Amino acid sequence: MNIRCNVNRLLPVLVLAAIAFPASTATPVPHVKGPLSVSPASYPFGAADHTMMPQDLKQMGYVEEEFLISGTANVYDWPKAGPATVRTEHAPYTTRVLVRRPINRAKFSGNVAVEMLNPSNRFDLNIGWALSQREFVRNGDAWVGITAKPIAVAALKAFDRERYKELSWANPVPLEDPRNCAQVPNDSERTTENGLVWDINTQTGAWLKSRNKSNPLLYGVSASAAHPVQHLYAWGFSQIGGFLVTYANAIHPLDVQANGRPMFDGYIIGTPVLGTPINQCSGAIPADDPRRKVHNTGVPVIRIMTSSDYLLAIAARQPDSDTDSEKFRNYELAGAAHATPDELYYAAAPADIVKAGRQVPPMNCKEGPRSRFPSSVGFNAAWRALDDWVRKGIPAPHAEPIRAENGKPVLDEFGNLQGGVRSPFVDVPISAWFGSSTGESFCFIAGHESPIEPGQLKRLYPDHYTYERQVAEDVAKLVEQRWITPQDGDELIAEAKRAKVP
Repeated sequence: MNIRCNVNRLLPVLVLAAIAFPASTATPVPHVKGPLSVSPASYPFGAADHTMMPQDLKQMGYVEEEFLISGTANVYDWPKAGPATVRTEHAPYTTRVLVRRPINRAKFSGNVAVEMLNPSNRFDLNIGWALSQREFVRNGDAWVGITAKPIAVAALKAFDRERYKELSWANPVPLEDPRNCAQVPNDSERTTENGLVWDINTQTGAWLKSRNKSNPLLYGVSASAAHPVQHLYAWGFSQIGGFLVTYANAIHPLDVQANGRPMFDGYIIGTPVLGTPINQCSGAIPADDPRRKVHNTGVPVIRIMTSSDYLLAIAARQPDSDTDSEKFRNYELAGAAHATPDELYYAAAPADIVKAGRQVPPMNCKEGPRSRFPSSVGFNAAWRALDDWVRKGIPAPHAEPIRAENGKPVLDEFGNLQGGVRSPFVDVPISAWFGSSTGESFCFIAGHESPIEPGQLKRLYPDHYTYERQVAEDVAKLVEQRWITPQDGDELIAEAKRAKVP
């Protein structure tokens, strides 16, 4: 059943859902412990000053705080399109939340990027912060990361057992119960339950919107003052992009039922290649299943694919929409690779990853270093467009998809993709950009670049001024079309000035 309605018309749908999911009061606010103390011997896994490229958040005007949140979560079933139904009620949980926010209340924009942390490497990756931290800081946006899978909890406990001893994602169904399936994914255990994540995500949002004194985004304002948090945006990439497709379709309607409005005001759904099951006993959602497309949220949704993965999820492409019930954009970044250097530069330091009992992902593949193509440029522009859509009612721009024929990409004379969201890296090329490489771990989606042969480069750009001028003209066009933010445009022009081209 494909239910197509706007948020204001959800009542009939929710009455049907209430048969399996009784009407409830507003989403509960979890119990919160923290911020946890920090010392040289005990600090958050993935703390900004303990990454491969450490950051001084205070110098940036930001502060980092870590919390433990506890509550109860339902485990859901979702056999067909429409709201999810409850499989098991009220399972206790404790997870951790990392908050990065402006120190000064006056610098806080009111925007919050809420990111379930990516567990694909079996430890927490803060990919949203890694890609768009400059845009967040420029705007004064807050970023919130949630440990979102038991496999990542296991890494946290190995890293610092005392700090994270209270974390728990226990399966509410006993091992002898037939509902506790004998076969679970290879990154999962029967004693834990991945499906607790949906209510954890919603309850984290409720906490950030609450006036609970534990809420760091409240900034201590009085009860009579306007709440500093204005908009929550769900941000997810790769495995978490798949999480958000499932969340937006199956859980978002339940948020509306419980609260009278969505918990999240918009979604950035990055590279959702896999269809995330609603619980660990459910099978993966097939590529051509209607549940792989996002429908009828009533809030803006931007789906972003890279050159590494657009073909893998081409069956889940859907047209742009501007109706009240469905506000959707599909963006495909020509030249960008899925697994970026940034996600490792700003992840936990290699020594901490090893301490957590995990392997350090490689920075290099057989073809050389991971692609340096700046995916951040496309994600920053999408973040800005999402906020303008929500705040100002200015719809995000439309983009054509990357061109493909018979399941294969259409390339230009330099080997770069045609179509898609453009940038000077493919419009004024000095390299061919590939979304896939060979080697261990995630090299197959890390990508690489192959520089254009010097003689051909000289024919393209007889002198440096020609190259610099063409980049500046392309940037001006793309900034006007809103595919690049003005600040990123300035940085791209500065980079072109420094480039040794020809």
